[in-house]
Amino acid sequence: MFNNLSDRITASLKGLRGHGRLSEADVDKTIREIRRALLDADVAVPVVREFTGKVRERALGEEVSKALNPAQQVVKIVHDELIQVLGGATGELHWSKNPPTVIMLAGLQGAGKTTLAGKLAKWMKDQGHTPMLVAADLQRPNAVTQLQIVGERAGVPVFAPEPGNGVGNPVLVAMNGVSNAQFQQHDVVIVDTAGRLGVDEEMMQQARDIRDAIHPHDTLFVVDAMIGQDAARVAEAFRDGVGFTGVVLSKLDGDARGGAALSITGVTERPILFASTGEQLGDFERFHPDRMAGRILDMGDVMSLIEQAERTFDQAQAEKMAGKLASGEDFTLDDFLTQMQQLKNMGSLKKMLGMLPNMGQYREQLESFDESSIGRIEAMIQSMTPAERRDPKLINGSRRARIAKGSGTSVGEINQLLERFKQAQQMMRSMGGGMPGMPGMPGAGFGKKSRGRQAPQGPKKKAKSKNPAKAARELAEAEKKAQESKGSAFGGGQVPQGGHFGGGQMPDLSDIDPNQLPKELRGMFGGR
Repeated sequence: MFNNLSDRITASLKGLRGHGRLSEADVDKTIREIRRALLDADVAVPVVREFTGKVRERALGEEVSKALNPAQQVVKIVHDELIQVLGGATGELHWSKNPPTVIMLAGLQGAGKTTLAGKLAKWMKDQGHTPMLVAADLQRPNAVTQLQIVGERAGVPVFAPEPGNGVGNPVLVAMNGVSNAQFQQHDVVIVDTAGRLGVDEEMMQQARDIRDAIHPHDTLFVVDAMIGQDAARVAEAFRDGVGFTGVVLSKLDGDARGGAALSITGVTERPILFASTGEQLGDFERFHPDRMAGRILDMGDVMSLIEQAERTFDQAQAEKMAGKLASGEDFTLDDFLTQMQQLKNMGSLKKMLGMLPNMGQYREQLESFDESSIGRIEAMIQSMTPAERRDPKLINGSRRARIAKGSGTSVGEINQLLERFKQAQQMMRSMGGGMPGMPGMPGAGFGKKSRGRQAPQGPKKKAKSKNPAKAARELAEAEKKAQESKGSAFGGGQVPQGGHFGGGQMPDLSDIDPNQLPKELRGMFGGR
């Protein structure tokens, strides 16, 4: 959602690089570009005015004039002020000392309240809570049925005594739902309420009646992040008409301009607590203003990536793989398949790579990345026999044809996979627990020696032939192999057109600090 805004703000800040001292004209030019970018992103005018005013005041103050690197100091100021616009500190729910904690959802029809109720319930369940959903939206057609389906997918019980579609008393349903949850010892109750296509008094009155009947500990206003600046007006109407303690942004994965996220907190003075980032029930996360500001400024969001890896990676499997590599055992296609499946379980690879710093410059390559290719790779490996997975050298021409037929792919794709795996296997052998050439890492030529087999320091040099022509040919072949080894599966080399990774130039990840990556991934990139 913030791609365009991020590109424009970072481009305006890049113009300050190389300045030993910033003049007032330099600052004003940058502020104008940022203001234009925010207005084009549909951010509310009062929020833009206040944000740019604070940035300008601080950028012309002593903290920049006395800084060794004024450009970086301005970037820090913009980052700090973005955090404040997005709410400052991470917002928290109000938990009841005597369960259940009651959470009421409010918002317009079409904002995604019912789906978000299921996402919030699943998130609560994953946190160790025992939530219950209450179907108090009896107005919208099939809203009760939809909540029952969502609750079943989330593995959460749904209290739905009325069929809905205009039948039943929503206030009574909400009251009975809370009582039922208390009786069954659920510690969280999430009440889904009705909305309208627009703000009207009837909807507000019904929401107030439910609020007064169940006394929720938190009333969350659910807003479609794609409606732009109008979100601030609707939020003000709900704040004055019903009152809410926090905001939940839905459809944050859309391609709209993102003004809602930057406007709501500044206008309503209520924190954004959660964000929905996709269509699946698991595409739901806490909203951290500092991390979102980092994403907007292309600084990445490594903390969210680490948390995502910790939730999905099998720790025992990761330790087993690390021990296997440390002992000198060979990397097999079964290991390759296991790693691919664990990465797949983390979600969209595009999103994961997008969380790394300075990836904005590779956005076109990321967009061309074909995530369905992972499924084809799985099919190809699973079409092999156990012996073939342990020793790919067994795979001759007839076996390749059989594997291609069994996986619904072509022999050319099988060849590409085996070549990619061979490069990955060679890299794993050379790593010996660390990336060769990394200071202080095993196999670097200094520091502690790796356990087990000594990592090779490069291709063995053959004795030069006495025949000058043959010696020149051998030297050329050696240089060619050295160049090919640089474009290995993890080195960001040129991918063959139509290959498994989108057929294009993959991003160069050499500037990324591997020690900032999830511990399950650090070894692959040379981290500790």
